[in-house]
Amino acid sequence: MNSKYEAFDRSRLRLQPLAARRHDLTLSHWLELEDETPPFEHPHLVELARRIARARQTDSARILMMGAHLLRAGVNRHIIDLMGRGFITHLAMNGAGMIHDYELARIGATTESVARYIQTGEFGLWLETGELNDWISEGARLGLGLGEQVGRRIEQSAFPHRDLSLLAAAYRLHVPATVHVGIGYDILHEHPNCDGAALGAASYLDFLIFARTTEKLEGGAVLSFGSAVMAPEVFLKALAMARNVAHQEGRRIQDFATAVFDLAPIEPQLARGPDKSEFQYYFRPLKTLLIRTVAGAGQAFYFRGDHRATLPALRRALLEAA
Repeated sequence: MNSKYEAFDRSRLRLQPLAARRHDLTLSHWLELEDETPPFEHPHLVELARRIARARQTDSARILMMGAHLLRAGVNRHIIDLMGRGFITHLAMNGAGMIHDYELARIGATTESVARYIQTGEFGLWLETGELNDWISEGARLGLGLGEQVGRRIEQSAFPHRDLSLLAAAYRLHVPATVHVGIGYDILHEHPNCDGAALGAASYLDFLIFARTTEKLEGGAVLSFGSAVMAPEVFLKALAMARNVAHQEGRRIQDFATAVFDLAPIEPQLARGPDKSEFQYYFRPLKTLLIRTVAGAGQAFYFRGDHRATLPALRRALLEAA
């Protein structure tokens, strides 16, 4: 049976080459490990670093969940270094992060002006970026998760800047990297070669891989950088699945740390929990990551600051704690 509603005909679209796009971020924006970064200090950063260092000793999960803005902050080399040193055992991102990762590896630039290109109907419709859809379809046929497949293809490519790719580094270092997408969220879904079934299969496998990592969270840590929806929602469901199995097996997943790095002014609400009359109540990282999931034996941290400052500061604290 076919739908009684008319669908958009994607064959009418015209794609433009990336060379025709004006990029907001170019290679010079990405930091080297030795580059000076904006200052950031917080009294709880040392304690979080110690918890992550202890988790590394006990082989408990150390999960980094990220919005695309963390990648756009230019700290890829810092994240790759943390994966290489064993401070991060799982990397989770949204679809936009995957796209930025691919474009950066391929052309050394990424990010377009939405305000500029939405006016001309060109936003997101870039020829080379659509190659990701072909990779995703291939990955689904091979039974690979979305993050693993894209990381594998970038790592095996001749892209000139693949050393900056988080997904390629995760694949190389055998760190699970998962991409959690929502249909219609990303520019890839505009393209004529997008296969929704393949996209869903690959990303759902990533969710199951993420849930499996969550089973090892006792004594571990979950870090969320700039993810207002994906991180709290994906983690909430995965933790429910992991705890369901743990209860059946006589285990517990209660003693772990969560840390949110963002810009929202929520510090006063962290200790007591916001009332429904306050807008902070509807900021999901607060009630999900910092209150509900760690209720009992867990510990929550909130760090307000620019990712270009906070991620390098966390890395410095981890190196000292280790």
